[in-house]
Amino acid sequence: MPLSLETKCVHLKRTETDGCSHYGSVSFPIYQTATYAHPGVGESTGFDYSRLQNPTRDQLEKVVCQLESGIDAFAMASGMAAVSLVMEMFVPGDHIIVDSDLYGGSIRLFDHVSAKNGISFTRVNTSAASLSELEQLVTPQTKAVYIETPTNPMMNITDIAQLASFAKSHNLLFIVDNTFMSPYFQNPLLLGADIVIHSGTKYLSGHNDTLAGFVVTNSPAIQEKLRFLIKTTGAGLSPFDSWLTLRGIKTLSVRMERAQENAKKIVDWLKNQDCVTDVIYPGLPEHPGYEVQKRQARGFGAMVTFNVTDDAKAKSVLNRVRLIQFAESLGGVETLITYPVTQTHADVPEEIREKNGITNRTLRLSVGIENFEDLIEDLAQAMTI
Repeated sequence: MPLSLETKCVHLKRTETDGCSHYGSVSFPIYQTATYAHPGVGESTGFDYSRLQNPTRDQLEKVVCQLESGIDAFAMASGMAAVSLVMEMFVPGDHIIVDSDLYGGSIRLFDHVSAKNGISFTRVNTSAASLSELEQLVTPQTKAVYIETPTNPMMNITDIAQLASFAKSHNLLFIVDNTFMSPYFQNPLLLGADIVIHSGTKYLSGHNDTLAGFVVTNSPAIQEKLRFLIKTTGAGLSPFDSWLTLRGIKTLSVRMERAQENAKKIVDWLKNQDCVTDVIYPGLPEHPGYEVQKRQARGFGAMVTFNVTDDAKAKSVLNRVRLIQFAESLGGVETLITYPVTQTHADVPEEIREKNGITNRTLRLSVGIENFEDLIEDLAQAMTI
C-alpha cells in the first residue's frame, strides 16, 4: 500500500532487501565514522569511506528521494553546495537559461564562479516570458534551464509542466529549486523536471540549527554523473547534520501546514495596513501566478514579501520587531524578517534588483509556527510610529 506524504516524512518505506535492524533503534543512528573496516580482501560492508557514503547520510538521501519521487538524492553540506554540484555537470562553452529573480547566492555563484569556468547565462522572467521569447534564447550551446518557483524574494510563479515540455523539446536539462515549497507542497520531478534542488537548511531541517542541501533526480544518466561528482568534490553532508535533518523532516508536514495557516492570516492583516503598499503571496487570488500555483502545488507556502511606504519605514520595522527576529534564512519554526537589499541579495547588482522589483522598501517574511496573534501584535507595534 502506498504511503501518504505525511507518513513518508516520518517513515522510510521498508523493503525486503533493507539491511541491518540497527538494534531496533527508532531514531536512526548517527554513524560518526570517517572510514570502515573491510571484512577481507575484495570484500566490503557496502560502506568504505564517509566522503563516498555514510549510513546516516544514505538514510537521509533515501527519505528525501522518497519525498520528491526521484531515483536518487544527494545530501550536501549546504544549499549552495547543492547548486555548485549541479553546475559541475557543465563544461566551458555551455550556456544556461536562468530565471531573472533568483536567490542572491545563486546569482553570485553563476556570475563569479561558473562564469569564470566558461559557463554563460541568460536571464529571463520565466513566469512571464512566452514560449516564443524563450525559443529566441536557445542557442546550440544551451544545455539547461534553471528556475525557482516561487522565486526569492518576489514570489513569481513559473508553470513547471509547461517549461519542462519546452526544455525537453530542445533537449535541455530542466533544473528547479524547490526550497520555498518543500516536497510537502510541490514535486517538480512529477511535473517534468530533471533535477530538483533544495536548501535543506530551510524547511527540510526546519529548526535553524544546521546547514544542508539536496539534489534529487529521476534520471539514471544524471544520477551516475552526480554520484561521481559528489565523491570527487567531497561536499557531502556530515553524519551529525544528516541526523539533524532526518529529525527535522519528521515534522515537515505539520510545520508546513501550521506555517502556511499563519502566513495566510498575516497576509490578510498586512493588506489592511496603511504603511504597506503591496503584499506578494501566491495564495492571493490577485497574484498573477495564483491559478498556476493551484494547479501544480498542494499549497502556497509560508513565504510572504511586502513593500512599505519608504525605506525609512522598512528600517524602522526591522529595528522595532521583538518576537519576530531580523535575520537571514527562512523555513524554520521561528518567524524571521529579512531585508533583501542588505542580506540575501546584497551582492546582486542594483540594476538587476530594481528590475526584479527588489527595492529599499521590500521586506520578506518567513512565517513560523508561533501563535499568529502574537506575530501580528509584534508587526503592529513595529509599524506604529
